[in-house]
Amino acid sequence: MAVTAGTGQTLLQETAEALGSSEAALRLILSIFIGYPLALFQRWYLFGKEAHLTYLFHIITGLLLSYFNFGYQMCHFLLCVVLQFLILRLMGRTITAVFTSFSFQMIYLLAGYYYTATDEYDIKWTMPHCVLTLKMIGLVFDYYDGGKAQDQLTNEQQQFTLPSVPSFLQVAGFSYFYGGLLVGPQFSLKRYQKVAEGTMTDVKGQRPNSLMPAAKRLSLGFIYLSVYAIISPYLPDSYLLTDQFLAQPFWYRCVYITIWGKIMLYKYLTCWLVTEGVCILTGMGYNGMDASGRPQWDACANVKVWLFETTPLFTGTIASFNINTNAWVARNVFKRLRFLGNKIISQAAALLFLAVWHGLHSGYLICFSLEFLIVVLEKQIIELVHKSPLLTQLTSTPALNLPLYIAQQSIHWLCMGYALVPFCLFTWDKWLRVFTSVCFIGHVLFFSLLLLLPYLHKVLVPRKERKVE
Repeated sequence: MAVTAGTGQTLLQETAEALGSSEAALRLILSIFIGYPLALFQRWYLFGKEAHLTYLFHIITGLLLSYFNFGYQMCHFLLCVVLQFLILRLMGRTITAVFTSFSFQMIYLLAGYYYTATDEYDIKWTMPHCVLTLKMIGLVFDYYDGGKAQDQLTNEQQQFTLPSVPSFLQVAGFSYFYGGLLVGPQFSLKRYQKVAEGTMTDVKGQRPNSLMPAAKRLSLGFIYLSVYAIISPYLPDSYLLTDQFLAQPFWYRCVYITIWGKIMLYKYLTCWLVTEGVCILTGMGYNGMDASGRPQWDACANVKVWLFETTPLFTGTIASFNINTNAWVARNVFKRLRFLGNKIISQAAALLFLAVWHGLHSGYLICFSLEFLIVVLEKQIIELVHKSPLLTQLTSTPALNLPLYIAQQSIHWLCMGYALVPFCLFTWDKWLRVFTSVCFIGHVLFFSLLLLLPYLHKVLVPRKERKVE
């Protein structure tokens, strides 16, 4: 029963208003932080016990967290888990099972997007459901691969294959594990089983020495949360659509989009860092030993903080951001399209999948189309710099390192913010208004480079280098 304040509002509603947040957002952040006491309970009372106790603990706590956030809409999640288990049991290791699971889970998710769609970013049941969709599709792929001969599998696939059909407790526990329930990260059922069995640890038979690694990620999460909470009120998405924004000078609008895009991503970093700490506490984050024999705890890392903050490359930001989801798409979409024989087509298909998986708004498609274009262009520019003696010399000059880095970072984050505009504003009328306000600067830059790069290649790359190609 909700605690009601004197004004008729619940305590959560009043707290959310005081913090300048929505009640749904406050419920989400509380649910993420609750993972720490749950993980400590699991460490002290369930480690070394029978695995089914851990599965039951995850199912019960996951159901409670689902109800706390989404009420009876949690039934959508439960229905898809039960049906996924039935698909595995009744269809077995068949391509039919893979096709059925992929189609059902994606159609259910997209139907959820369609029936709950608004023009704003809402925290609703489809948010954890998109995480579940990847889990369920990955699960059927791993089970299907388990029926193949070892020589038919890549080394990567061998790490995830399931030798036997999982029980309902395993599938449900895997789906409802509090460390990955609401915002990820993605992990395999095989890894999850090892956590429940107590074998995902740096010291065999003992609890993982993961308290300090978990505390470090939690601390980083607090830092990003603080920065976002302090700065984001001064950089609201809604300001981009105001007449006041349009009245600002062109340079101001570009700088605003650049800084806004960077800060906007901090809310994702906050959630991922906090949940990563929860996963580390349970042992889920254990990733073997490094060359020096020290344990690594980055198996559930969804962001590489140092790379994210320092890379001047768009591809560097992609490599540092939403890592587990990108790895899932690379493994289960991009690499499974190898039979097409064309990396560009496979990459485009993977980005199209990501766009659709995020939602039905046009903004997602525009965002990932821009990402694809920027990645292609960046690779061509890097190749040109490496093959051109003049550009290689300029970029290797120590005196130019800092100015070039600043210029590259500025362009990098302007392009990033530009691509994030449709991602955050969703509908075509909104993102088109913002693009128009900055004279489509991103599109002008990207398509100009697309046309100019072949000519620059002819001018700046020696004929001998071109012949080698």
